[in-house]
Amino acid sequence: MDTKKLYEIFIQNPVITTDSRNIPVGSLFFALKGENFDGNTFAEEALYKGAAYSIIDDKKYQSSSKTILVENVLKSLQDLSRYHRQQFNIPVIGITGTNGKTTTKELSNAVLSKKYRVVCTQGNLNNHIGVPLTLLKIQNDTELVIIEMGANHSGEIKFLCDIALPTHGLITNIGKAHLEGFGSFEGVVHTKKELYDFLINTKGKIFANADNTILTNLLESYEYTGYGNGTENICVLKNLSAEPFLEIQVFFLKKEDMQEIFEEVQLKSNLIGAYNTENILAAACMGYYFNVPVKDIQDAVLNYQPSNNRSQYIITKHNEIIMDAYNANPTSMKASIENFASINKKNKVLILGDMLELGDYSKEEHLLIISIVNKAGFENCIFIGNEFYKIVSTKEVQIFENIEKFIIFTKLNPIKNSFILIKGSRGIRLEKSLDYL
Repeated sequence: MDTKKLYEIFIQNPVITTDSRNIPVGSLFFALKGENFDGNTFAEEALYKGAAYSIIDDKKYQSSSKTILVENVLKSLQDLSRYHRQQFNIPVIGITGTNGKTTTKELSNAVLSKKYRVVCTQGNLNNHIGVPLTLLKIQNDTELVIIEMGANHSGEIKFLCDIALPTHGLITNIGKAHLEGFGSFEGVVHTKKELYDFLINTKGKIFANADNTILTNLLESYEYTGYGNGTENICVLKNLSAEPFLEIQVFFLKKEDMQEIFEEVQLKSNLIGAYNTENILAAACMGYYFNVPVKDIQDAVLNYQPSNNRSQYIITKHNEIIMDAYNANPTSMKASIENFASINKKNKVLILGDMLELGDYSKEEHLLIISIVNKAGFENCIFIGNEFYKIVSTKEVQIFENIEKFIIFTKLNPIKNSFILIKGSRGIRLEKSLDYL
């Protein structure tokens, strides 16, 4: 079945599912394949549970007119989402970057939702499956779309742009992450730049941190809407404090009747870490560009609550904790450590987990993190994970091969009355230590 015919069916049944365990009545079940499963085998079950149709790509599972045979289920899902997106002449904002893209996306959603009906990427559904699923949530009353785009290999951002067709875009920053997949830092730069390339080719609008020379150099002479320290930006940072919650002072700048108009605003947040400044600035910049009232921008930033182990401030029975263990790479790890060092608190404890997916650069980058920790002068530092375990001397600091061994140690040697930063890659599962801190 071709895309246009499938689209006619989608219009009548506009709910999509790829999980046979969760079948809304009247939905379309796309029988995707994975490493350990074949969605085709669940096509009949999905129909039994109430799906209107099952889309399959294995003829032997075509049991009735309710099973729609296509050449490739995943490609059909992607083609359908692109076709659906093309029916709407509304802003579609693509957001990518090494660090902060999810927080920026969520802050931007909070800000822009004050004025518009927004469809936004949920959670971290930012890949070749998640992006199509988000696009297929666009409805007739949708006024703006925010698409988060993730990548760990070259060409992935271009591929997602060709599906989502963004009209606006932002790269939060470019740092050392997924080096195993990209091959080098230059590979990361090339892939993230694919969002800029798409928008430049289509004459789209780009938002950029004007203080980030990596980004501005990639833009060359292309005109962008900036945020940062310079007064040439529409969102200008003047002051910030983070003790521990981030609060920034900004000026919004616009030109009316050949005159420059400044609006000074305090943006208070529930975010931990000065490194979140650029995420707030990005969301505020986009909000101001799209004419969200300044008071609404303030309210949105103030009421945004970080979740899912991203820069969360947690008070337990015994300690204060900054939980930032959703993910980690050399760039974000360095920023977190330096921010933690700047906070004026007593009895600091640093708990750092391995940074994964660094490939041949792993040893070098973990050694650099150790040197940053030593330079900062932390007295209490705990390393967790096999990468650190291979290079850290047990005489220097406390080191544990995995989170389970650290938990055993903590049960016998409780940490109390401390201010703790927990930072590491998701695969190290540092969040499991919370119950014992």
